[in-house]
Amino acid sequence: MTSLETDIFVRCQNGDKTAFRSVVQTYQRLVFSLAFKMLADEDEAKDVVQETFIRVWQGIGGYDVRRPFTTWLYTIASRLCLDRFKRINRIVPMPDDEAVLRRFASETDTQRSLENSELVAIVRTMTDQLSAKQKLVFTLCQLEGLSSDEVERITGLNASQVKSNLYVARQTIREKLKQLGYE
Repeated sequence: MTSLETDIFVRCQNGDKTAFRSVVQTYQRLVFSLAFKMLADEDEAKDVVQETFIRVWQGIGGYDVRRPFTTWLYTIASRLCLDRFKRINRIVPMPDDEAVLRRFASETDTQRSLENSELVAIVRTMTDQLSAKQKLVFTLCQLEGLSSDEVERITGLNASQVKSNLYVARQTIREKLKQLGYE
């Protein structure tokens, strides 16, 4: 972490709301990305973003500036996602969701950007049979691109638990793709 970043976090710890606004602006997309992929619901994801930064503000005094901020932030956000995931009814993929996945997979333009509703359909279809932990580990490793070590720190799972959950998630998704006709 640079001295400028450390300074911003120290200012936040001293109650500087302007510095905190900068932190929110810098990291809100990261939190939204995780929440959206985990919950497959834009409104729920927005709620998680708000709740995450409320908790960050409330707990910033306990944050150790010598440690990566993103790990601490992902930890808070992922726990909120797991809590919401357990509370809300599991959303099962609709037949239209599979059609979106088939259409997306057959697209030749790799630069094509997905709208949120299409991404929701794909995430629902691919992860509907995963447990909350499997979905979290898969999202952090595969969709967010975090290392296994960082996923361990964020989730509190040990290395073998991360590997096991990721393996099962990948196998489940691979099987789902086979069922949809992709080899």
